[in-house]
Formats: sequence, C-alpha cells, structure tokens
Amino acid sequence: MEPLSLRRVGADAVLVEVADSAQARSLAAYARAVRTPALEVVPGARTVLFDGVPDLDGLASLLGRWSPDDEPEPGPLVEVPVAYDGADLAFVAERWETDVAGVVARHGAIEFVSAFGGFAPGFAYLAGLAEEYAVPRLERPRARVPAGSVALAGSWCGVYPTASPGGWRLLGRTDAPLWDPDRSPPALLAPGTRVRFVAG
Repeated sequence: MEPLSLRRVGADAVLVEVADSAQARSLAAYARAVRTPALEVVPGARTVLFDGVPDLDGLASLLGRWSPDDEPEPGPLVEVPVAYDGADLAFVAERWETDVAGVVARHGAIEFVSAFGGFAPGFAYLAGLAEEYAVPRLERPRARVPAGSVALAGSWCGVYPTASPGGWRLLGRTDAPLWDPDRSPPALLAPGTRVRFVAG
C-alpha cells in the first residue's frame, strides 16, 4: 500500500484522500478506535478530514498503521418506513427495466450504509446501490422537495431532512425524525449506521 497523502487545510486541519467512500468510512472508524489526536474526524466521499490536529507527524505515523482492507465494526441498523409514492418512481422503474413494484422490492432489499453527512443537518449520503442501478439527477432541480423525501442520485440514496430545493430522483417519503438536537447522536443516520427502507 502506498503511504497516505496528508494535506494541510488551514491552520490545524488535515485532509486525507482515499479511493472511495468505503475506505473513508474504514479510515474514520480506525482513527476513532485508536483515539487519534484530533477534535473531529469527518469522513467524506473519498476523503477524511481531521480537524484540530496538534501534530501532523504524529497523525501521519498513527494513520500509517491503517490498512484499506480493514473492515469497520458494523454500525447499528435503522429501519426507515417509506410510502413509495415519489414523483420519479416511473422514471427509475424504466431505468432499472422493471415496474414500480420491482423498484420498491429492489430498494428495500439493499442494506445501505451511511457514508457521510451532507448539505443539511440530518442528511446522510447512503452507500450500497450498485453502479448498474445509478440514476442521473434532474437536469433542472425542483424548487422545493418536501421534508422526508427518499431519493436517489447517481449511486447514492438520501432522505431530505427538511424541505429544500433538490435535484435527486424521488422514490417516496418517510416521517422518520432525521435530526433531533436532544438525541445522542442528533442524526438518526449518523456515519456508519446501516439502513433498510421498509415499505409501509
């Protein structure tokens, strides 16, 4: 394995680039397990950000013991109830060469994993959809996507925690509380969480 490339970001943060979101989750889990000296460890799609790093050389030495083959411990499983009535169900069915029932069955059969947080508190990028089922974003985003909308973009799945503009393909909606500042952790789908969508 080639040595990790650590890049300074600002005064005391470090960005580490990896191959994909699975490696980002693995590196972040390893860093937390060995109590890496950083105030925050934030996985992304192909990066991990270490914020509040007092010693760059120490961090590099510690992370040098990580292997991309390391599998993080499975996170908790959260089942998210979904009413599959989204505006883009027919589009996704056509892309997947099936019918609406086939979309519901396929989507519900996947165990997604929360890879990292997104554009709003409670939004999680959920990995697990095979590339062959990736769907394009809308050419022109909707001005308003309702809170609780379950959607796809590329090979990612996500749930809008609040009403907002958005260009993802809508499969349905859920009433699950995605963000609660009084809960620990506040995000229902925190990174590492396993997620299954249940029709109901």
